[in-house]
Amino acid sequence: MKKIVILGAGTAGTMMVNKLRKALPRDEWDLTVIDKHRTHYYQPGFLFIPFGIYSKDDVIKPKADFFPVGVNVVFGDTDRIVPEENKVQMKDGTIYQYDFLIVATGTQTRPDQTPGLKDKLWYKDIFDFYTIEGAVALREFFKSWEGGNLVMNIAEVPYKCPVAPLEFVFLADEYFTKIGIRNKVNISYVTPMSGAFTKPRASKMLAGLLEEKNINVIPDFYIEAVDNEKKVIRSYDGNEVPFDVLAIVPVNMGDDVIARSGLGDDLNYVLTDKYTLRSEKHENIFVLGDAGNLPTSKAGSVAHFSADILFENLMSAIEGRPLHAKFDGHANCYIETGFGKGSLIDFNYDTEPLPGTFPLPGIGPFGLLKNTRMNHYGKVMFRWIYWHILLKGKEMPIEPLMTMAGKCKNC
Repeated sequence: MKKIVILGAGTAGTMMVNKLRKALPRDEWDLTVIDKHRTHYYQPGFLFIPFGIYSKDDVIKPKADFFPVGVNVVFGDTDRIVPEENKVQMKDGTIYQYDFLIVATGTQTRPDQTPGLKDKLWYKDIFDFYTIEGAVALREFFKSWEGGNLVMNIAEVPYKCPVAPLEFVFLADEYFTKIGIRNKVNISYVTPMSGAFTKPRASKMLAGLLEEKNINVIPDFYIEAVDNEKKVIRSYDGNEVPFDVLAIVPVNMGDDVIARSGLGDDLNYVLTDKYTLRSEKHENIFVLGDAGNLPTSKAGSVAHFSADILFENLMSAIEGRPLHAKFDGHANCYIETGFGKGSLIDFNYDTEPLPGTFPLPGIGPFGLLKNTRMNHYGKVMFRWIYWHILLKGKEMPIEPLMTMAGKCKNC
């Protein structure tokens, strides 16, 4: 009996275990999925909790609901991967051998990496919304907040769901307008990037929306520390931004198990071939989702599109064939812009977001780099698609590789 171990049962790992169980004979292949948590979180939904759009119950389900029959499920803490011996070692001493390993350990917020961030104001006047605890705590804070300086800060890149901080300030603008205190709330978007987004055309479009909504952008800000006494964030070059409430995307890092296993870079992301999705160090280890050091967005769409490529290449590796499938870095992100509208970007390693229609040329129904109600509906529909189609490894009517159909280079 040959063995495949999938380390991590978030979005990426759950999709892959469903794809593999359908494809591999049960009498020949033993599949084991390992994760430390029993609860599955719909992380894109955390964004909506502070504004009362979603509740905690809308974004959590048991992980066991999404595993196929015929898979070994292990809930426990992993100590390390020992690639030279083809084994995963648990902290309780249990060993899981593998012929192939898929690393899908994701990325984690690390507020401990920024001095002063987890000091006395943490979850009082300083919040993240990338954890369920932070999102719920911020919701309770906003219920009674009467206004002041709301600062949205990104500590460092890369971080998961790159458009979420933008969506946060757009939704904040809508929320405080609707409850009648927008004139008392000064919203600032503070980022280490040189603009609203990393890609020029998208950054220009999003900057226009930020200006239209009277949201102040402070670019090129690399946070060094949080001063809890003065209530300011301070950059490495000495600039200070005052806050009454700080919403922050903390430093993101890969799982510590990657560091203990000697497989990662200085942020604990696995060194991964960006095209084949195979480990740069070990031929029988593949990497999926946020766990790798790919030069693309750490987003659910990337996990989805790359899963098809990894599946093809794993099948090739099993059969001893060359890995011909190549991932192009395809990412597709709906951006909630507030007041029932949204935008959409579609890009890859080589092509920045362009205007046009998606997925059908001229028909859409979604508009690229446009602010429309239809794009908002796409964002809303995605939660149902996530739970019922994506996690279960079912086919989606969107190709994994980006297409230029419907896009306009010269518009």
